[in-house]
Amino acid sequence: MKIKSRNFISRRKTALATIGDVKIGANHPIAIQSMCSTKTEDTKATIQQILELEKEGCDLIRVAVPHQKAVDALPDILRKIHIPLIADIHYDPRLASLALEKGAHKIRINPGNMIAPQGKLSVLNAIGIKSLEELIRKAKKHKACIRIGVNSGSLEKDLLEKYGHPTPEALVASAKRWVRFFQDRNFKNLVLSIKSSHVPDMIRAYELAAKMGDVPFHLGVTEAGPTFEGCIKNAVGMGVLLRQGIGDTLRVSLTTHDKCEEVRAAKEILKSLNFYKKEPNIISCPTCGRTEINLLALVDSVKAMIRDEKIKGALNISVLGCTVNALGEAREADFAIAGGRKQGNIYYKGKLYKSGIPEKDLLKEFLTLIRSKTDSQFKV
Repeated sequence: MKIKSRNFISRRKTALATIGDVKIGANHPIAIQSMCSTKTEDTKATIQQILELEKEGCDLIRVAVPHQKAVDALPDILRKIHIPLIADIHYDPRLASLALEKGAHKIRINPGNMIAPQGKLSVLNAIGIKSLEELIRKAKKHKACIRIGVNSGSLEKDLLEKYGHPTPEALVASAKRWVRFFQDRNFKNLVLSIKSSHVPDMIRAYELAAKMGDVPFHLGVTEAGPTFEGCIKNAVGMGVLLRQGIGDTLRVSLTTHDKCEEVRAAKEILKSLNFYKKEPNIISCPTCGRTEINLLALVDSVKAMIRDEKIKGALNISVLGCTVNALGEAREADFAIAGGRKQGNIYYKGKLYKSGIPEKDLLKEFLTLIRSKTDSQFKV
């Protein structure tokens, strides 16, 4: 059974996962995540970065918890932020349990790293199982979520030996192993990620995993690279899966100085498939020899206007340089500018609103129109 969305994409039917006040699953919007680049114990820097990400539209935030100092910093961070917090833990289940006690709404773990430190299930001993079962009890007690993270760079050794390298089939075998482990112990508040830095492997792994049950998926291309290259890889990988209805939350992983770039990229990926309804979608032409207004400056000004005016809602705003596509685009847009020879027309809901506006007055007239029309019908 699949759920129909308004954009004609049938999302994969998934169970519900709850992370603080954010719900993940097919009946809920696809949530955007990011991860802090700060040292978690530097609470001032971490809180500042999270607040910036919140302002950009981040729904969930993850922080690294590699040691006790990071655990101890969590309560102070939680008091000063407004979105659910995810603790990212490797190797040490004790830190995961402590993070839950300190208030983390979700923990991200790779179970194989925790209870099979040599990478083989032959060393999955009673102590290791007990520690993970204790983690499950803590998560139930605190009503917290657990993300099982399977990565190509940290696949269990027995699966590497069986498959030769981290193939999509190997990644899914690991995912099945650990999902079954948690479900056999009646833990249901789960999210699963199966990441690879190789986009075709990432796509194939999620496609295979989509057939194995209804656990919600966190999408991501791990170690995707610098901002431009990483955005392309994430857009391809996530776009292919989202178009199939696969994916309930996502993070665009980028090597960037500005963590907000991850959120901006995620929003644009979701907008492109009509999954993001909280802010306008800008349509603009790439310019050509027919353009007779300064379209680049006009587009930048329109973007700034949307930001400064805090215009929200699922609006389509078109900014076009000439009349070739203007009439067609204007008919489909909520608001549109079509440039001409040092002048332009503006449109509202597909109809001409005002024509022959001098180029220098276009932005002012456009803002006047948008201010007069962006009432509650466009707000979210």
